[in-house]
Amino acid sequence: MTTTPDLVKAALESADFGERLRAINHLRQLDPAIAFELIKAPVLDSNVRVRYAAVSQLSSLGRQDLAASLELLRAGLLDPEPDVQSAAADSIGALKLTEAFDDLEALYRRTPEWLVSFSIVAALGELGDLRAFELLKEALATDNDLLKTAAIGSLGELGDVRAVDLLIPCATNPDWQIRYRVVQALGRLN
Repeated sequence: MTTTPDLVKAALESADFGERLRAINHLRQLDPAIAFELIKAPVLDSNVRVRYAAVSQLSSLGRQDLAASLELLRAGLLDPEPDVQSAAADSIGALKLTEAFDDLEALYRRTPEWLVSFSIVAALGELGDLRAFELLKEALATDNDLLKTAAIGSLGELGDVRAVDLLIPCATNPDWQIRYRVVQALGRLN
C-alpha cells in the first residue's frame, strides 16, 4: 500500500488511537514539509501515546519550521504527562532551540519526575548554551546516578572548561558507567 498525504491525514483523524499512532509512523515516508504540517494536530491529540509519538517526531520534522516547532514544543513542556514533557525536552535539544532554555530550566525546577529531569539535563548538552552550566552543576550533585550520568555527558557536550574541576572527583566513582562518562566528557573538553 502506498502512503499518501491524504491517507495519512485521514488516519490521523481516525477515532481509533492505534490508527492515529500508525499514521504518525507513516509520516516518515512523506516529504518532510508535508509531514511537518500533518504532525501539528497529533501534538495536541487527546491520547497521551499519540501526543508522545508526535512530539518525539518533531526532533527531525521540526527543522521544517523552527519557530512553529518551538511553540509546539513549549506546549509539550506544559503537557500534563511526564512522557510528553520528556519527549518535548528531547526534541528541543535535538533541534538546538536555545530560545527554550528558560522553559527547560523552569520545568526542571518544578518537576518531581526523574525522567523529565533526566531528559532536560540530557537536552542541555545538545543545546550548547553556556547558561546551562549552573543547572548541570546542580544536577551533577544529585544522588540519582542516571541524572548524574546525564549531567556528566552534557557538561562534556557543553564544552565549558569550568566543568573539568567538577568532573575530576567523579573519575573515582565506584560505578564504572559514571567513570566511563567522565572519560568521554573530559575527552570532549580536551
